[in-house]
Amino acid sequence: MIKGASLGFAIAALLASPAISQSFSKDGEGGQNPNQPPAHTTRIPDLSMGNTRAQKQKSFEQAPQLQRGFDAKDLLEQRRRLDAAMSAIRPQRPGVVDAYVVTVALDSDPVFAREAREAGRVLARRYDADGRTLTLAGPDGVRDDLPRGSIDTLLVTLAAIAEKMDREEDVLVMYTTSHGLKLGLAYHYGDQGFGVLSPAKLSQALKDLGIERRILILSACYSGVFVPALASDNSAILTAAADNRTSFGCRAENDWTFYGDAMINHALRKPQPLQAAANEAARTVAEWEIGQRLLASLPQTRIGRDVEQWLPALEARMPQTASAPVGRPAVGE
Repeated sequence: MIKGASLGFAIAALLASPAISQSFSKDGEGGQNPNQPPAHTTRIPDLSMGNTRAQKQKSFEQAPQLQRGFDAKDLLEQRRRLDAAMSAIRPQRPGVVDAYVVTVALDSDPVFAREAREAGRVLARRYDADGRTLTLAGPDGVRDDLPRGSIDTLLVTLAAIAEKMDREEDVLVMYTTSHGLKLGLAYHYGDQGFGVLSPAKLSQALKDLGIERRILILSACYSGVFVPALASDNSAILTAAADNRTSFGCRAENDWTFYGDAMINHALRKPQPLQAAANEAARTVAEWEIGQRLLASLPQTRIGRDVEQWLPALEARMPQTASAPVGRPAVGE
């Protein structure tokens, strides 16, 4: 547990990210690439409130978020993108267990945007969710055509999904990718957006929205902290790391994190059950970590006992041929 006076500094240290690689920062004519995301050059400010450790911890449970310096036209553009994406979500089909897929990159390091974009395509294909998939991802060095991920946009998107789905029949499939810390998932967009999405806040949001059937895949350091808060009989939770372990591969210039590559780019492309995919991804990550002499991240999987009542209906419709992995591997071959 982080002690009171040092909490803000510790948060800053945990969320500080390396400068983004410039290997893809030019447009080929010597100009600045408009699809290049902003670099992190400052530490996250202290977002906690209160004087005691308990008060500060309580404030982080509420998922504090700070936005500063965004241009008014940019704010309007982002609002329009999000509104258009939510309006395009198709309604559910009565009598069919529909999957609603949400993928989100919560950090402007472009590896996360690239991963969230491809995760949306993979999960939409696997779970027959064409037209029921929404990806929140900022510029990735090549494209900038989607609403950006943040704590607010994720929560608003979940609320929109809850209105479209039949919550007694359909399933939320959510994939998050970002840096992480023991307080939750880090939101960090350049030097303009900062925040922490806590397990308590995400759990409460899903409860308030009545979304009980869900597959939640969280890729971040310490993402195992979400398992106790999100576990339920109707939830499948998969995380990139245990609650006391880091995960790997989140260099800005990468196309994939270790877990994203193993789980999304390989295991979930194949026509195999979710548990088998989770087992494969865990083995793959462990092999990579051993090969690079890294401390094991220990991916976590917990599948509730009632998931078997609806997951087979989803998996019965997944393609029976695997799709090919894309991008540069997280670990060189």
